Amino acid sequence: MGKELAGIRGRFKKSLDKAVQSYIESISFDRRLYKYDIEGSLAHVEMLAKQKIISQKDYRIISKGLKTIRQEIEEGKLKFKTELEDIHMNIESRLFELIGETAGKLHTARSRNDQIALDIRLYCRDSINILIDDLYGLNSQLIRCASNNIEVIMPGYTHLQQAQPVMFAHHLLAYFYMFYRDIQRFKDCFKRVNILPLGSGALAGVTYPVNRQYVAEKLGFLGVSENSIDAVSDRDFIIELEADCAITMMHLSRLAEEIVIWSTEEFGFVEIDDAFATSSSIMPQKKNPDVAELARGKTGRVFGHLMGMLTVMKGLPLAYNRDMQEDKEGLFDCIDTLQTSLTVISGLIATMKINRERIKSAMRGYILATDIADYLVGKGLPFREAHRIVSNLIGYALEQGKELCDLKLNEFRKFSGLFDSSVYAIDLASSVAARKSYGGTAPEQVKKSLENAKEIVKSYAAKKD
Repeated sequence: MGKELAGIRGRFKKSLDKAVQSYIESISFDRRLYKYDIEGSLAHVEMLAKQKIISQKDYRIISKGLKTIRQEIEEGKLKFKTELEDIHMNIESRLFELIGETAGKLHTARSRNDQIALDIRLYCRDSINILIDDLYGLNSQLIRCASNNIEVIMPGYTHLQQAQPVMFAHHLLAYFYMFYRDIQRFKDCFKRVNILPLGSGALAGVTYPVNRQYVAEKLGFLGVSENSIDAVSDRDFIIELEADCAITMMHLSRLAEEIVIWSTEEFGFVEIDDAFATSSSIMPQKKNPDVAELARGKTGRVFGHLMGMLTVMKGLPLAYNRDMQEDKEGLFDCIDTLQTSLTVISGLIATMKINRERIKSAMRGYILATDIADYLVGKGLPFREAHRIVSNLIGYALEQGKELCDLKLNEFRKFSGLFDSSVYAIDLASSVAARKSYGGTAPEQVKKSLENAKEIVKSYAAKKD
């Protein structure tokens, strides 16, 4: 540890044990916070000068030194030191080397406790914006795929059993709205992330005439924390962000699972592009959906980080405790895992081939059973009675080895005299067309939903421009 910072150990007569140094360091992972640490320090030192806590000359010297350090890090010239523990002390130590004793004035009116709280909030803020961008990117690919296959009818499933026909675009748009809810969650989380903790000190506030609102405005925060103890000990925003990541990964996992199923020989609904699949090491005929499988698998690690953070925080007394150093690695991995998963799944969807004929041929005649029950209801039967009749009709057709469309009219009439030749007008197209309720699978409703989805993405793109 540099001599300028050696005083931090003050009352201690021994240097840290080497094993302890290794155990407590965080520079190996929190170095990625460097630009946020410097950004926060620049705003802080500017405020100190504005409030005449330090001189304008000292402000210029410190500011120039911090910018030099940022450039050194970005050019890979600064060697981080484990013995300095974290990104804050590595930057401050280098600042002492560059500008001398004036560097000691930077830490006036702040603690590492409110400093790290600031750094993480700045990191989370940027990460949320990136994740929202990536989610809109994935949703754009879902819209494109739905638009290109707007006429395709597919089997809809419950319990992974064929249930009723639905438009393929309708199925894809279900994922669009899942991910759109994720976007809304991230935006809402952003509000609670976007609060400035700096100025809280170690836990009790500071004695200097700081201007916290000025720093908040400089850094783009919506407001400042209301309680200094809460500000340094709060990690709710990390837990919330990890929870949002976990929910989004769950949605990705569900989509990935369907792609895995759809790409099997047995289904064959889709073919994954070669660039997003791998081969077997022993079976040359295989095309493995590894990207989808890994997205499904990586969901577990994000769930684990969320549970880990909840566990870290559940028994901590106020205010700051070193346990909270464990907040970063899981958070970083949550963000990295979700971001890369969104990128590769977007690419997979963009290049995936839809096998329309295979989808059509997969639907058995029994998938229209509910439509036949509705047909009887339209002729005056209560639905439960119609359901019983059609259930018996299905049983008969299965015994005869026939599809419903293969039954003769006299066979239909064995089960109800209400059947007439109009029953043969029931087909896949009429089935989906009949589901005209708002949000249903009727083509007119799906087209409206698709236009709404396009408008959502277009509106976001316009705001970014």
